[in-house]
Amino acid sequence: MSAELLKGKPVADALAEAISADVSALAKRNIAPRLAVVRLGARPDDLAYERGIVKRCEALGVSATICAFDEGVLEAELLDELRALGRDTGIHGILLFRPMPPQIDPAAVKAAIAPEKDIDCVGPQGSASVFDRSLAGFLPCTAEAVMEMLKHYRAPLAGARAVVLGRSMVVGRALALLLLDEHCTVTVCHSKTLGIERIAAEADVLICAMGRARKVGARYVKPGAVVIDVGINDDGAGGICGDADFDAVSEIAGAITPVPGGIGVVTNTILVRNVVEACKKISSR
Repeated sequence: MSAELLKGKPVADALAEAISADVSALAKRNIAPRLAVVRLGARPDDLAYERGIVKRCEALGVSATICAFDEGVLEAELLDELRALGRDTGIHGILLFRPMPPQIDPAAVKAAIAPEKDIDCVGPQGSASVFDRSLAGFLPCTAEAVMEMLKHYRAPLAGARAVVLGRSMVVGRALALLLLDEHCTVTVCHSKTLGIERIAAEADVLICAMGRARKVGARYVKPGAVVIDVGINDDGAGGICGDADFDAVSEIAGAITPVPGGIGVVTNTILVRNVVEACKKISSR
């Protein structure tokens, strides 16, 4: 492997110092931050993400409550739970795993999550803050984690060509705007993009957020590029893997994040930070 390995732990540890200080300050006031995780079904990638979140919460002194539903849950039942969590003064952040099953109306869910507890940018207030940073609202955790990773390792961003593979609201589209804020020239690719390999191979910074195991091979990567892999996929052997074919890509890239061990722990740390920030705001009212 020729690429520099961009591990997530040093980034997460740097963020954790400030979080721990805030948690300690809240504890002196007998306030304990708590996250509610709402999961529908039991997809392997969701379960892996949940385990990582709970572990990170415990390490930073934040409690986590798991609200697990069957994949066939009725929309009314889910909305009732989300509204109840919004009223619960002991809950400071709500994380709803996505994508949701087809019987659930995304618009109804967005309206049911209390904006002040929307710590992963599900609702309209959070989405608006991605476009206008002066507005109140939390940024999507994974998108913000990618930016923290790039800044920690001092990846050259101003003037760089960045290509984002994936156009989801919480990762791809949000990342495109955050990268623009850092003066990158950004291209967003998706499943209908023609010549996607050629476009990706022009990137100085390549973000893999397609949700397809090992889809991004050597032909997608410019020699020396920084590759950030945010994929969490079932590898078919009881583990997880990223969107990038790590063995092939690491021979070409200048730097790459591993999966696991890369962006995941940073995302989870950002999530915990958002819960603590929400707790601080709610408790100050």
